[in-house]
Amino acid sequence: MNTEIDKKVDSLLKLMTIEEKVGQMNQYNGFWDVTGPAPEGGSAEKKYEHLRNGWVGSMLTVRGAKEVRAVQKIAVEETRLGIPLIIGFDVIHGYKTLSPIPLAEAASWDLKAIEKSASVAAAEASASGINWTFGPMVDIGRDARWGRVMEGAGEDPFLGSLIAQARVKGFQGDDLSAVNTIAACAKHFAAYGFAEAGKEYNTVDIGTSTLHNIVLPPFKAAAEAGVRTFMNSFNELNGVPVTGSSYLQRDILKGEWGFNGFVVSDWASINEMISWGHAKDKREAAKIAAIAGSDMDMEGNVYVEELAQLVKDGVVEEAILDDAVSRILKVKFELGLFDDPYKYCDETREKEVIGSKKHREAVLDMAKKSIVLLKNKNNLLPLKKEGQKIALIGALASDKSSPLGSWRIASDDETAVSVLEGMQKYTGNSVNYVKGPDVALETTTFLHEVKLNTKDTSGLEEAVTAAKSSDVVVMVLGEYGFQTGEGRSRTNLQLPGVQQELLEAVYKVNPNIVLVLNNGRPLAISWADEHIPAIVEAWQLGTETGNAVAEVLYGDYNPSGKLPMTFPRNVGQVPIYYNYKNTGRPVDKDDNVFWSHYVDVDKTPLYPFGHGLSYTSFEYSDLKLNASTFSISDEVQVSVTVTNTGKVEGKEVVQLYIRDLVGSITRPVKELKAFEMITLQPGVSKTVNFVLNKEALGFYNNDGKYVIESGDFKVFLGGSSDTVLEADFTLE
Repeated sequence: MNTEIDKKVDSLLKLMTIEEKVGQMNQYNGFWDVTGPAPEGGSAEKKYEHLRNGWVGSMLTVRGAKEVRAVQKIAVEETRLGIPLIIGFDVIHGYKTLSPIPLAEAASWDLKAIEKSASVAAAEASASGINWTFGPMVDIGRDARWGRVMEGAGEDPFLGSLIAQARVKGFQGDDLSAVNTIAACAKHFAAYGFAEAGKEYNTVDIGTSTLHNIVLPPFKAAAEAGVRTFMNSFNELNGVPVTGSSYLQRDILKGEWGFNGFVVSDWASINEMISWGHAKDKREAAKIAAIAGSDMDMEGNVYVEELAQLVKDGVVEEAILDDAVSRILKVKFELGLFDDPYKYCDETREKEVIGSKKHREAVLDMAKKSIVLLKNKNNLLPLKKEGQKIALIGALASDKSSPLGSWRIASDDETAVSVLEGMQKYTGNSVNYVKGPDVALETTTFLHEVKLNTKDTSGLEEAVTAAKSSDVVVMVLGEYGFQTGEGRSRTNLQLPGVQQELLEAVYKVNPNIVLVLNNGRPLAISWADEHIPAIVEAWQLGTETGNAVAEVLYGDYNPSGKLPMTFPRNVGQVPIYYNYKNTGRPVDKDDNVFWSHYVDVDKTPLYPFGHGLSYTSFEYSDLKLNASTFSISDEVQVSVTVTNTGKVEGKEVVQLYIRDLVGSITRPVKELKAFEMITLQPGVSKTVNFVLNKEALGFYNNDGKYVIESGDFKVFLGGSSDTVLEADFTLE
């Protein structure tokens, strides 16, 4: 014990009974109104009794300064030791004022903006009594069928690692005890994003190379950024539910990485080891999870029911409890809860902070930076600001809830600026809005699946009529807000419901269409790519959706987003990702079928990772290396010239990829290793410089050790993973 906090934790630990220690490892969902009368009967009454006994260390979903003060008062003033609660909540892309969904934010490739977005979320959540978020999700996602790709940063471990660090820094700031910061949680540890067939809660079966080189790097980056908590996952890995994996939690996380925060289970995942067939009952599940290093039981009731007796029976060493509890108490001290347990319970601050003008401005900035221009044939965009007759079509165009996206449990319905409202602020054109067929049949919630309109085409003919008499048609189509997120796996990645029928009907009478996509995952839109001249990936952009979309459509903001996930041609290509491994038969050399491909569709993606257009154009030239041969101690210096060859100012994300041609573990055909966002005026050129050190040229072997091997490399530069320039070098 070498810090003041460690000494305080050690002193407190000596005063605690076994039951009180187990209580600190217990997290309950505070679903009742704690400012009202005590609940009677059932599990709620039991939880209330445990809270008064000091057998609850954390609560989740309690929110609001008044509510949190009430429950904190019980813990601090009515229990024997007065240990404050840590209050957790899913603050995924904002609290009340919502930023774009995380996958959309990742499309910005703007780390400072992403950090700012997380800090806005932290400021609002902390003002509402919350001091811990269950984010960021740093799972790498290659399979668009999995609904939770909307919560992450996409498919690339390098970009994902940088975004993980940005979000951790945004949530936690420079001082965790500051009143406007909250503890972050890196989840889901580990490999949840590789659930077979993209099916929620499914098994995971991957090799050690994928685990160490693709899955773990963002988690390691989060740990290095000082994230204070980790959450384990629902999946199994190598036949062991990861909640019970000592290899992940003790050997790697707490051992090799030296993580000194605590690990919380995902919702009841300790209990679910029984369903997996890994534990025969709650007693065995508690034993396995505690020994494996799962420090806190989220809403599983397993620890509080079984763990104390396991210790008294000598089955689990009390030292395991001491380790877990000391980690939990340490974070509470770091948050300043022991100094002032009510510091997050200021109702005046709550009213001042939540929904403030500066927060609205910040999420608008984030939303604009998240939009990706996928296609713009004949420069249909930006729209003229006057003199045009525009038909705005689509139920999602006027929707004020769907654009908020999924995982918005603290926000209020009907609070997004709709695309219709955003476009109406531009008064120079005649905008005729026609709703067309509904996307969802009824009001949807986070807990229930969206009931899609798959048959009713009411309003389609009205939309067609409006399109006939218009100069330009803007169609807002895509997924309803709750079609992605946890429990929202899909096997069909096309436009849901009757939207494709609507799109084709309008196209027949007026092909001058701008398609604005609202979605939380990559979609398979091959027909649209073939026929529609302009396609804008606008995701689900949160509170300021309509204003952001309108500014991009009218050219007041030049889009600069780049895709963080590959878009497939159809669902049969999924999972599809840019950093794939080569095969023994990568290309057709003999004009026969015996090579790696599909017989019914091109094997290339519809839109590659890193793709994104601008209202201007960029030319890459003059790729240079400072040498052709390097030793392991040398730095590889790479430069490229980028020129704005268009007519307006624009931002470009210059991307550098490498390929290690021969390795003891086969290497991907390309790996992102660096990027830089630049802004150029028309006709202006800039030389962009990158430096690759030895760490950028190595990889993890199957023992999880980082190795750097000599050999030949390629380096690629361009505006997407489909790069335009390449050079060679040798590492000796």
